[in-house]
Amino acid sequence: MGKPTGFQEVERQAAPYRDPHARVLDFKEIYTDHNVGGLEAQASRCMDCGVPFCQSPDLNPINARSGCPIHNLIPEWNDLVYRHHWRDALDRLHKTNNFPEFTGRVCPAPCEGSCVLGVTDPPVTIKNIEMAIIDRGFEEGWVVPNPPSVRSGKKVAIVGSGPAGLAAADQLNSVGHSVTVYERADRIGGLLMYGIPNMKLAKAEVVDRRVDLMREEGIAFKTNAAVGDGSADSMSVMDLAGEVDALLLATGATVPNDLNVPGRELNGVHFAMDFLGPNTKSLLDSDHEDGAYISAKGKNVIVIGGGDTGTDCLGTSMRHGCKTLTNFEIFPAHPAERRESNPWPIYPMIYRVDYGHEEARARFNEDPRVFSISTTEFVGDDDGNLIGLKTIDMAFENGQLSQIENTERFWEAELVLLAMGFRGPEHDVSDPLEIEYDQRSNYLAEKGSYQTSIENVFAAGDCRSGQSLVVRAINEGREAAREIDHYLTGSSTLP
Repeated sequence: MGKPTGFQEVERQAAPYRDPHARVLDFKEIYTDHNVGGLEAQASRCMDCGVPFCQSPDLNPINARSGCPIHNLIPEWNDLVYRHHWRDALDRLHKTNNFPEFTGRVCPAPCEGSCVLGVTDPPVTIKNIEMAIIDRGFEEGWVVPNPPSVRSGKKVAIVGSGPAGLAAADQLNSVGHSVTVYERADRIGGLLMYGIPNMKLAKAEVVDRRVDLMREEGIAFKTNAAVGDGSADSMSVMDLAGEVDALLLATGATVPNDLNVPGRELNGVHFAMDFLGPNTKSLLDSDHEDGAYISAKGKNVIVIGGGDTGTDCLGTSMRHGCKTLTNFEIFPAHPAERRESNPWPIYPMIYRVDYGHEEARARFNEDPRVFSISTTEFVGDDDGNLIGLKTIDMAFENGQLSQIENTERFWEAELVLLAMGFRGPEHDVSDPLEIEYDQRSNYLAEKGSYQTSIENVFAAGDCRSGQSLVVRAINEGREAAREIDHYLTGSSTLP
């Protein structure tokens, strides 16, 4: 490393977000401008650690996260940034990551949880540095279209334009295959477009910028292109599979977990994505002038579910101008430090304050989260409108949840958002193909081959593995592209 003693001399300083009181007044990105000198100093903290666990693969993808799923060459580009070689750092970053502008913004950074320095000290600010490298690459004009010089004559169709589908398209196009991406929504990006709010991931400035670049490289994108959903204008997935040499399903895990308690049918109880998606579409279409979204303005809002989607519901509700904001989590709060059962280098399951929590605390002077609580009933008025809900406190012992007697409470609410994760993919696309499913209803395709029970049909991303991270979806898209390339040509030069 260029600065072997950097970790001893420089303290961790994560890049700050914009002031929470100011940023809740708009849907602009929450990030501040990059401090080049500060980032170079932070990069100097990367140790000559011998074994860079930050770029190691997951130890157990089902139960734990560790390292970088796409094996980013983190120590290499940290060293290059420290030595002011930003262009070279960009080249190293792009060797493993098609879309660092996405992961640098929305990834929870399991790499930092596996940083060797993190055993005894705060880890390197890997995520901040990654984002700065790619943002500077675009600012300097270093990121330019790079279309293939020769076409293979092979056609590939990809259904779904989320991170897995886009990564596969980028890789397959780079080796000359003709790729068409089909997206049922009116804009390309999948969850990057309509699942993640604008304040975390700007659409025109970040997502569309990359899609436009891919389009210039020769990838075809078709929006409003429903495949196999049975609607009058939908395309036949069987016909599509027969027209191409390979078909990749990258449809995501879009079936949400529900909360089947009395009163679920009341007006005012919505799935999180029915709140977040239309909000972004209305923002992009008309700056919310069309009113085609569920508004939290002036309402008592309760978000049920404490993951990233729940946090995004908090942030969006704040920007609408909600009256009050509460976030229910059924499990107890994580501890401030790792448990013995959660050792390094596994992702640390510790108490965190995300951007939405920080904003709610700034506005309402308290963290919005209520832990160890479960909803038992939604309560409505005579017109079928939600007016509140009933809860009971929960105990968690020996890995089991149980209700605590005599802890029932009533909470006022006119809007409840269910953000409890996703069960798996919709089957409108897959049922006509008669592909096999696993026990969790995901498309059955072994990791490593990504081939379904139909020879020329592959699957990658959340529709295959279940709900996961953007960075893991990119990894699956890249790996599936390599297998498709091998299927089409008998060999592959893709990583």
